Amino acid sequence: MRIFKFGGASVKDADGIKNVYSVLEKVGHEDTLLVISAMGKTTNALEVVIKNYFDKSPELHSSLQEVKKYHNQILMDLFDDEDHEVFYAVNSHFADLEYFIRSNKSPNYNFVYDQVVSYGEIISTTIVSHYFNHTGLKNNWIDVRNFIKTDNNYRDATVDWDKTQGYISKGVKKKALNITQGFLGSDENNFTTTLGREGSDYTAAIFAYCLNAESVTIWKDVPGVMNADPRFFENATLLNQISYREAIELAFYGATVIHPKTLQPLQRKEIPLFVKSFINPLLPGTSVSKGADLEPHTPCFILKKNQLLISLSSIDFSFIMEENISEIFKLFHDYKIKVNLIQNTAISFSVCVEDKFGNFDELKTILSKKFKVSYNENMSLYTIRHFDEKAAKMVEKDKTVLLKQISRETLQLVTKE
Repeated sequence: MRIFKFGGASVKDADGIKNVYSVLEKVGHEDTLLVISAMGKTTNALEVVIKNYFDKSPELHSSLQEVKKYHNQILMDLFDDEDHEVFYAVNSHFADLEYFIRSNKSPNYNFVYDQVVSYGEIISTTIVSHYFNHTGLKNNWIDVRNFIKTDNNYRDATVDWDKTQGYISKGVKKKALNITQGFLGSDENNFTTTLGREGSDYTAAIFAYCLNAESVTIWKDVPGVMNADPRFFENATLLNQISYREAIELAFYGATVIHPKTLQPLQRKEIPLFVKSFINPLLPGTSVSKGADLEPHTPCFILKKNQLLISLSSIDFSFIMEENISEIFKLFHDYKIKVNLIQNTAISFSVCVEDKFGNFDELKTILSKKFKVSYNENMSLYTIRHFDEKAAKMVEKDKTVLLKQISRETLQLVTKE
């Protein structure tokens, strides 16, 4: 079985969905499982709904109506008959969402988040599945929450591999076209969980691992894995082949084409990963597979914006020792703050982090009881894999470098633009 993942950009409108159909016509669709994300920016729109819900904002109703209006327009563009069953199916999903918003009693933001944003994927796959059936491409729609089982760490759930393996092995139809949702799972009480933002790639890898898949293909609006994000760097070039190890390194440092968790399960079973263009599906794209000789020989640039550069120093000028660092990292873990770079001296400890859950202010209060805390907001973290002097100079030009770290293969810079 092949696993195909299509992200939000590929199904953002009716033309996008028709193009996915066209891709399948060109590359085949038998014995294939599609993992599909929410349409366009639906997850962002549902995050606004959640914010309005917790703020008790009068905008709650209108923000939800915007999401409904967006999907209804796609339905109108795809189906001539408004009595088609897809309209009832989508309206039923929205009714379930509205019921949850009315009846929920939980004050847990992360729990509510997962229950609400999941409707983006549920509705998008419902529309795609019905459209394919409508055009004669028969398929099997499956609810991923019945297959991927996780703990209840909402918004960043951990997969229970044993249970997941059992459900997927028994429940996925072979020799058929299956359609399911990315990003989602469910806990032991069958409440919806999510695997972290951009987790649909990971979903594809989970199914591939459990099904011993032939391959995984991530369909993007770029030709494949580039040596830099063309939005931020000029003259980005395609990497034709890279090793699992190199792809994991690039993902770890923040390359956005492949989700960091995606590669480990694929590497364990040596399942090849392809990153290809849904605009030009017959182009070869990038292949990721086993082999040290697949390392790129060109510098690879990664940019992460909206970083915090935090410096901690001891109040009494004592050394920052292992026990201090251990305590600091435990706090970062507890407050879900991702560490991207560390550097320490005898009496200070600097760290570049991502505060994606907005917990830094609370953490800062706790750290201030033991350390002097200084920080800079809105920093940029540049990482150059396989750097050379020319690449380093290009990145440093016209920037204030606050922290610089060099290893054999990698240069990292924290800068203020």
